[in-house]
Amino acid sequence: MRKLIRHPAVQAGLARILGAYIAFVARTTRWTLLNQDAALAEVASGRPLILAFWHERLPVLPVVRRLAIAQNPAIARLTPYILVSQHRDGRFIGAAVERFGFRMVYGSSSRGGGQALLEMMRILERGDPVAITPDGPRGPRRRAAPGVAQLAALSGAAVLPLGGATRHHRLLPSWDRMMLPLPFGRGAIACGRLIHVPRDGAEAALPEIAAELDAACAAADAALGITP
Repeated sequence: MRKLIRHPAVQAGLARILGAYIAFVARTTRWTLLNQDAALAEVASGRPLILAFWHERLPVLPVVRRLAIAQNPAIARLTPYILVSQHRDGRFIGAAVERFGFRMVYGSSSRGGGQALLEMMRILERGDPVAITPDGPRGPRRRAAPGVAQLAALSGAAVLPLGGATRHHRLLPSWDRMMLPLPFGRGAIACGRLIHVPRDGAEAALPEIAAELDAACAAADAALGITP
């Protein structure tokens, strides 16, 4: 059974099912976008953003593009890219979120990281945003790897920490306690404070990025009455 599940054709089918499910949840959920003014102003000025969110909230975040476009239709011209690992799990996630307008950059700290960094630099240079899960693909949970700060320092793009939640959800027994959203409820996406990383300040910026990611998740949870 495990061999069957890992077959590429089966993985592709499961990814389509998961993507359809997340889209169904997105359509049947009443969403609120919180603290978005600074981020929208940054985009309106023509400056690219690095969108950062913890791996556990990945199923909730694909809706952020739709919510941002509703606030500023000009954002529709931008193509967001998301960094996922070259492992089959990363490709599975990539296939699931493609329907939300995201394109993939494949790489991680253990495989293909250098090439992925160069590709993301080119993407940001032409003005499109890049999305990263700083604790992905395998943790430790809520511990930011240095890549997100290094990309911000080299590119000059600000980091936008994001947190998302749905009132109705299940926490999966995975390493990150991933939040699986359920339909027919309320949802919130919270934008954290924009973080500008100096050219030589990547290492020093990591604790700040992690703290803002935690705060964004807490803000989304609080807006929905979710207690820790």
